[in-house]
Amino acid sequence: MAEDEIRGKAQGTAPTPLSVLDLVTVGAGKTATDALATSVTLSRLAETRGFHRYWVAEHHSMPGVASTSPAVILAHLAAHTTRIRLGSGGVMLPNHAPLVIAEQFGTLEALAPNRVDLGLGRAPGTDGATAAALRRTDTLNEGADDFPQQLAELIRFLDDDFPDGHPYHRIHAVPGPIQATSPGGVQSPHRPPVWLLGSSGFSARLAGMLGLPFAFAHHFSARNTIPALDLYRESFKPSALLDEPYALIGVSALATEDPAEARRQVLAAALNMVRLRTGRPGLVPTPEEAEAYEFSPMERDFIDSWNANVIHGTPDEVVTGLDDLQKRTGADELMLTANAHSGDVRVRSYELIADAYGLPTA
Repeated sequence: MAEDEIRGKAQGTAPTPLSVLDLVTVGAGKTATDALATSVTLSRLAETRGFHRYWVAEHHSMPGVASTSPAVILAHLAAHTTRIRLGSGGVMLPNHAPLVIAEQFGTLEALAPNRVDLGLGRAPGTDGATAAALRRTDTLNEGADDFPQQLAELIRFLDDDFPDGHPYHRIHAVPGPIQATSPGGVQSPHRPPVWLLGSSGFSARLAGMLGLPFAFAHHFSARNTIPALDLYRESFKPSALLDEPYALIGVSALATEDPAEARRQVLAAALNMVRLRTGRPGLVPTPEEAEAYEFSPMERDFIDSWNANVIHGTPDEVVTGLDDLQKRTGADELMLTANAHSGDVRVRSYELIADAYGLPTA
């Protein structure tokens, strides 16, 4: 497995490789079909403009987020792109049997050879009741506590290397390496590189100990970013995948030609977060609805705190913010997520950022 599958190349004047995190957001008055069409448009744009990778996240029971099935969405995007890396940011491992994930991503690897990433998280990606329904258990802590064991099992399925005597020794994830060793087999033994995702120190330390690349959710856990990255680097041990640490951070960023419009758009996205955090998840509201909304003092404090970590404004302002963030964190890659009611606004934001950094145009 080549290390250049992990390490991208900075384009234009960007300080690091730039990538895309797509939550497949659904705005009020829009459908999931509209949101998925935007994802196709955005993935094609990202590919032509030199973004390194395009990830989709796993969320459940949220009307405004249509990314419940990352593997299905990635298969669709694979059919509409040819070069850009595609991956999960991430699959929530405790929600699934490791064998199922190995099969799904083995299939994706067969559809898009050498350009699939398997990003894994240990959070449920939803509320406790939904997580219980997904896992068919009431013991939700069990999944998080068992994450290292689940991860080890998944990697063994991906590599097809359970030892003799293991209960799963004769079980094989297909498509996968077993096909290369079968009579007449010509299947590529290559498999997607595993990333660990996190918003605290647990996955940072585990990724470091295993020599895996690490993705940190700065976009919703900014205060933990530098401590987690420091912990990852301090814990890092070279592996067959990486000689040195490699960390990307997810960043909320939205660029518009008019800074006032950027403020309107991020206010609407923040109102969506207010509703989610108070148990009222819904579709992403319009900027007009957000402007008319009467925020309580507590909600206004949340909005101010949330938007302080959203880099927004003109393209030049966004570039300055991204450059400063990269310098402060030392991140090896910036993965941008643009949350807005309109798919057109989201696509335009990436275009403006690409132009501001002088990224390729084809």
